Amino acid sequence: QIETIFDSKGPTDTAEFMSAASRGRLNVIDKYLADGGNPNVHDELRRTALHRASLEGHTEVIQTLVEKGADVNFKDQLGSRAMHWACRGGSPDIVKTLRSLGADLNARDKLYSTPLHVATRTGHAAIVEYLLSCGAKIDSRDREGDTALHDAVRLNRYKIAELLLAAGADRNIKNHEGVTAVEQVKEWQFCVMDTLQRMENLREVATERISREE
Repeated sequence: QIETIFDSKGPTDTAEFMSAASRGRLNVIDKYLADGGNPNVHDELRRTALHRASLEGHTEVIQTLVEKGADVNFKDQLGSRAMHWACRGGSPDIVKTLRSLGADLNARDKLYSTPLHVATRTGHAAIVEYLLSCGAKIDSRDREGDTALHDAVRLNRYKIAELLLAAGADRNIKNHEGVTAVEQVKEWQFCVMDTLQRMENLREVATERISREE
């Protein structure tokens, strides 16, 4: 992505504004808003400057945007909000800032994923711990019926799985395939054992063939 050079004498256009949000260039943000720019302007995927700043971790930009009218719960094309993007970005401080500005900790995107789901999938344990401490709904299920615990187990996020269990996650909830998080572990172990057994059988066959040829 090419960064447009900011000219303090001329008007700030939308492309500059969006780029500045990603890069944390507060002077460009201030100029755009002072010129009457719309803080909720978005790209073709309905991603706003606030979404970008939340992903990249620019606290001052986030605070300025919200103070000037940016909707902290604005949804992009897939229903993700700034809080979802902050959880992808991985900064607990940004998550805390958004919460202080009124962001919904239990917001769902179009796949019914909550910020807790996102933080779990992306492996950000500190954010998971913070969300849980704030009372985020621990057993919310996404479109597949998976809870954050399902995600943690499936993706081998051991520390996060421990955090979720310690916070009271229900290990008996079944997803839409009728599988609990614990059963996912058993299925995974079965698949590994099955693969190892097949490899051992192939090795034995190969050894037997070599013996015959000798």
